[in-house]
This record gives sequence, C-alpha cells and structure tokens, in this order.
Amino acid sequence: MLFAWDLVSGIENGMPAMTNQTNTFLKVAGLLLAVATAVSCATVAKLAGLKKQAINIPVVRVAREPVETKIYLIGEIGPSKTAMVVAPPAGGALQIVSLAKTGTVVKQGDVVVQFDPSEQEYNLEQSKSQLEESEQQIKKMKADQAVRVAQEQVTLLKAQYDVKRAEFKVKGNDLLSGIEARKNVIDLEEAKRKLEQLQRDITSHASSDAADLMVQNVARTKAMMGMKLAQQFIDNMTVRAPMNGVVVVARSIESLISAGGSITISSEDDIPEYRPGAQTYPGSLIAQIQATDEMEVASKVIETDRANIESSQNIEVIADSSPRKAYKAKIKSLAQSASNPSYEATTVDYLEGLSTRSFAAVLRVDTNGDLLNMGTTARITVTGKDVRDALSVPRQALHQKEGKTVVYVRHAKGWEPRDVHIKYLTESRAIIEGLPEGTEVALINPEQEKSRAAGKAEPLAFAPGGASQ
Repeated sequence: MLFAWDLVSGIENGMPAMTNQTNTFLKVAGLLLAVATAVSCATVAKLAGLKKQAINIPVVRVAREPVETKIYLIGEIGPSKTAMVVAPPAGGALQIVSLAKTGTVVKQGDVVVQFDPSEQEYNLEQSKSQLEESEQQIKKMKADQAVRVAQEQVTLLKAQYDVKRAEFKVKGNDLLSGIEARKNVIDLEEAKRKLEQLQRDITSHASSDAADLMVQNVARTKAMMGMKLAQQFIDNMTVRAPMNGVVVVARSIESLISAGGSITISSEDDIPEYRPGAQTYPGSLIAQIQATDEMEVASKVIETDRANIESSQNIEVIADSSPRKAYKAKIKSLAQSASNPSYEATTVDYLEGLSTRSFAAVLRVDTNGDLLNMGTTARITVTGKDVRDALSVPRQALHQKEGKTVVYVRHAKGWEPRDVHIKYLTESRAIIEGLPEGTEVALINPEQEKSRAAGKAEPLAFAPGGASQ
C-alpha cells in the first residue's frame, strides 16, 4: 500500500506540468491498488492458516418438560397357527387329482387336496371278494360239520345200543355153556371198546372242526379289516382343511427327481409347487393352512429399548399392505436374553447383530376379521409411560468417553464432560439424571471438533444417542 502511494508521489514530483485533474486520477488509482493488495494479502494469509477461525458448537439446554416415550419397530406379519396338510398313508406312491392354489381362502372342512383313489378302490374290491369267499367257506364248513355230527350221533346211539345188548347177553351166561358165555363177554368188551373209540373220535372231530372254523373266521376277519383299511384309505384320499385359513402349497422335490437329468437349484424358487398330476409319497408335506382369524407380528427390540417395553402397554400396528388402517396388538412373548448373531440368516443381519444386540418379540394382532397379507412388513408403535416431570436432552447430546455416557457442559474455560444416568431413551430424547435444569450442553463433541480443526481427528466411537467421539 505504501509502495502504491510512493508511486503516485513520484509521478507527481517528476511531472509537475500535469494538470490537477490528472493528479486526482492518479491518486484514486493508487488508493484502489493499495486496497486490492491488502485484500489479497488477507486472503492468502487465511488460506495459509495464518488466521484461526472460532469453532461453532451448537448447544441446547437441559429442559424439564413432559416426555412421551414411544418405541418404533419394524416387523413381519405371520399366522399365529399353522396346520400341515400331508399325504395320507397308503402303502405306495400317490397321485394328486386336484389341489387348491396358494392364496386360496378355505374354511374348516373344505377340500384342500384330492388324491387318486383307484388303487385303494381295487384293494377294497379284493377285500370284499375275500370276505365273501370266507363267508361261503364258513357256511359250507358248518353244513359239512352238521352232517357229520348227525351221522356220528347215529353211530354213537348204535354203539350204545350194542353195549346194552351185549350186557343183557352177559347176564344170561349162567344158563349157557362156557364157550357161549365167554363169547358174550368178549362181545361186550368189543362193544365197549368201539363206544369209547367212537366217543374219542367225536371229541377229536369237534376240536378239528372248531380249529378249521377258527381259521376261516381269521380269514374272514382279515378280509373285513382289509375292507375297513381300504375304505379308510379311500376316505383319506380327500384331505380337508382342519381350520379356517389361507392355503400355501409346498414345493415338490419329487417333480425335479422324476424329470431326470442333472438338477441345479440356485434358490427355493427353482423348486416348483405341487400341482394336479404330480406324484408324492405318504407323509410328504403338500400344503400349509395359515390361520387368518389370529395374526402375529415378529419383530426385534434393540437393547436400548428393551427396558421400556412392558406387556400392558398400548401397541399400534400398521401393515404396509393396508396403510390406512391401524390395528391394536398385545405382546405375546418377549425374549429375556439377546439373540445370538451367529444364528442370523444373512451376513447383513449378522453384522448388525454384532453392533447392536436385539431381543425377539412376538405381538398378537387383533385384525377384527380383516385378511392381512402374510409376510408383509408392518410398522409398530409402542406407547410407553408418559414422564410428566423429567429432565431431558436430545439424544444427539449423549456421547461416549472412556466407556461412559457423558454430556459436554459449557463452563468458563470451554467444555467439560459430565457423567449422566439415563433413565429412558425415546426416539429423539433422553431422560437423564445428574444435571440441573437449564444447563447448556453441546449437541456435538467439542473435543472431536477441536481435533478436526487441528487436523488430528480421532477415531469415532458410537454412543447411545447416536453421537460419536
């Protein structure tokens, strides 16, 4: 600036013949040149860090005001009850004749799947034929036994008569010669022997007839059981819904195996669902019936909100598929221990579980008879206690220092970290103890901002309120 003024003065001294108007112009030009030089120097000095800027730390005061504790969660809608529809026992492969499609709404007793009963109907006819044959054999056997028993009774009467006649002859032996008397005694003994043998034969024949009749009765019972079992299998070929709900058809591995060739499966969607004409085996899962009269929402509660949830709280659920209507819900179950991230299905969930512990929660939703889509996302609002007289700060004012939760309080020399006790955490505020009302606290970490300004930013450390150090 002095250089510019000396330049103007030199021009005036070296050129005395110039007019006043020219002198005035030169002075103005010199002043402008001096101002431009000063501004340039200031800018260069600022860029070079020669002039320090003041750090702007946003602050907030500890307020005493009512705080409404609300917890916001995300969950997935699912059924509270699920019934399995499996292929019935039939002793072999089964073929599906008809099958309800996925998403079909059924009532208890409605037909879900119909299997081909032709093989069981054939077995039923065979059992009927065996039963008729067994009954005819029993009738014939009883008739033959009755005829033989009648003949044996006649023979028995004759043998008894022969014994009586021989006894009468023996009584007159005193009047006969010794030879005739001896002959009558021999005839009596022979008649008695024949009677005893006949009696033994009749007893043996009766036991044999009973055994033969028992064998035929077993065959008859077997045929009747075969009929009953075949009829039961035929009835089982029609599978009905055990409760009201929505049908979800299972996927068929058998269809891929029966197709032959190499099988490549990259996802579950590559496996086709069961459909009419497909074959399956007894015990295979064909479909599920998901109950619609009572729905559930599965969610996760992070560790900072776990202590603020109680079973008696009001809960509101809004399904993303029906965002215009809210439903009431109650806590059905809430885990007492945090979930293990090792059991998470995806890598993202696993990494999230490592950084933030969560507790599994299941809510029972009163749908008032409305049919909600299974598997859709739902937004959950849990209304906690209304704290009327509490000291609170925004969650951004909470920081972590040496493993403790602190806030930075303004004092004459700058900022001082203070330990605080957190009673409740809401989505936006933290109810605390340990600071008087009206205390000014920093919304950002002053120490971190100071380090950044000096070019020595420290590693970040996460805090419950979302602020970091």
